[in-house]
Amino acid sequence: MTRVAAVQLAPVVGDLAANAATVGAALAAVPDDVDVVVLPELATSGYVFRDAAEARSAAVAASDATVTDWATTASRLSGGAGGVVVGGFAELGDDGVVYNSAAVVDPSGVIGVYRKVHLWDGEKECFTPGSRPPLVVDTRHGRIGVAICFDMEFPEWTRLAALHGADVLAVPTNWPYFERPEGERAPEVQIAMAAARVNRMAIVCADRCGTERGVDWNEGTSIVDADGWVRAATGPGPGTVVVDLDLVATRDKTLTPRADLFGDRRPDLYGPLTGR
Repeated sequence: MTRVAAVQLAPVVGDLAANAATVGAALAAVPDDVDVVVLPELATSGYVFRDAAEARSAAVAASDATVTDWATTASRLSGGAGGVVVGGFAELGDDGVVYNSAAVVDPSGVIGVYRKVHLWDGEKECFTPGSRPPLVVDTRHGRIGVAICFDMEFPEWTRLAALHGADVLAVPTNWPYFERPEGERAPEVQIAMAAARVNRMAIVCADRCGTERGVDWNEGTSIVDADGWVRAATGPGPGTVVVDLDLVATRDKTLTPRADLFGDRRPDLYGPLTGR
């Protein structure tokens, strides 16, 4: 079993020092026996930027201590054997371009960076979209895929991560609040449930909380197992949820002896999906 945690917290837009302290305190509170931790989207910077210049002022390189310091937490995870932290940050790339990114960090440091491909709404004014498929990283705790927020609403993207071998998909996210019927889960959580079920791939969504420049959030941090069920959710406010997942079992895509989620695919008929 792999013990995973999803952290919900409230960054402050543009206040890198305060956000580093908030993230640091949240990581310090994660139990030592956790193997994989997921932090929200843009956890280091906040989200509601006024313009591209403000986003750039909050962007850091993946080699910045704001990100690499997560290795300290990774080192004490898994009872000291070493775990993984996945978290969102505003990235200043080596090419001088600003991306909405997520870093995968183990005790050795940053072992992968994913740049969000599907930018949401005003993000298009502040960031350049990534140009590579979902990141999948081999770790001692399984194959960890990474997508960010709006990426997950494209079924092609979650399927790509699964086809590339992800046992679990880490999804740092900032889900703006939208009205929904009483008693219903946030639509993004329902999308995660469906994506997990049709791919037999666990999905860990780390949302944010707080109000930022008039924007409220779903506060929908959830851990979804490979059968599509929400195993734990934080609810409102800052918090962390922890769940044990059997990630090895997710590699079996059979539903019955004669039904296989991957084996029954018909990619020979799916051409129009990518040709339009």
